[in-house]
Amino acid sequence: MTTTWLITGTSSGIGRELTQLLLAKGDRVAATLRKTDALDDLKAHYGDQLWIAPLDVTDTEQVRQVISRAFDELGTIDVVVSNAGYALFGAAEEVTDQQIQDQISTNLIGSIQVIRAAIPYLRAQGGGRILQVSSEGGQIAYPNFSLYHATKWAIEGFVESVAQEVAPFNIEFTLIEPGPTQTNFGAALVSPPHLAVYEDTPVGELRRAIASGAFRLTGDPVKMAQAMINSTEVHPAPRRLTLGRGSYERVRVALVERTAVLDAQKEIAYSTELDE
Repeated sequence: MTTTWLITGTSSGIGRELTQLLLAKGDRVAATLRKTDALDDLKAHYGDQLWIAPLDVTDTEQVRQVISRAFDELGTIDVVVSNAGYALFGAAEEVTDQQIQDQISTNLIGSIQVIRAAIPYLRAQGGGRILQVSSEGGQIAYPNFSLYHATKWAIEGFVESVAQEVAPFNIEFTLIEPGPTQTNFGAALVSPPHLAVYEDTPVGELRRAIASGAFRLTGDPVKMAQAMINSTEVHPAPRRLTLGRGSYERVRVALVERTAVLDAQKEIAYSTELDE
């Protein structure tokens, strides 16, 4: 049975790999990206199986128009993948006001608006699946990525709430949480000028690790894309899909530590209730 997908951010990385795998298995893909010529090779090979539209997810009106046109022209869309995004790489006091705005507008507001635009169509057709690409950085944090983490933790909270709102309409969500992946990760980083005061801090250590290759990108984007495809065949939808051995291990450690801290505060938490 042919499945129809709508995917944002398909020019490279996991979005591109996902598009290629789906087309190869015979599915239809509505692919959006800022520069449509990045998919010229796939369009030449797959023809009408691939629907392409330019989209900058920071343009909310364009988001609504493109998603509306995709549903109108393709009919039912079974899976929506909100994938567009990038990482702002800098200490909190280093990044500029405009960089902060751009990061939030792309990773958080852009993702929110893609989901909001798709929901009415998914509801009208009787349901569907939404995959929101987050990150291991939606549950843990590295120094030097504070604004990136702000967007990923935020989109996870948004999805947790919206998933409950639309469950009666047979719309299901999965948060995709990859770890460092062998894509154009380093080239895609946006970074402000560095302040020397951070050189001998965890910020500087991480910068040097990334620059030297010591911060290893061990995730396979093709295997991750295939795992995302496989997840849509699981019912009910898994709320989270953690991808990568390192990602699994780091997230698990963080959750265990967080639970231990919470349990240690149980008596304090209970003590702050109103007296009965």
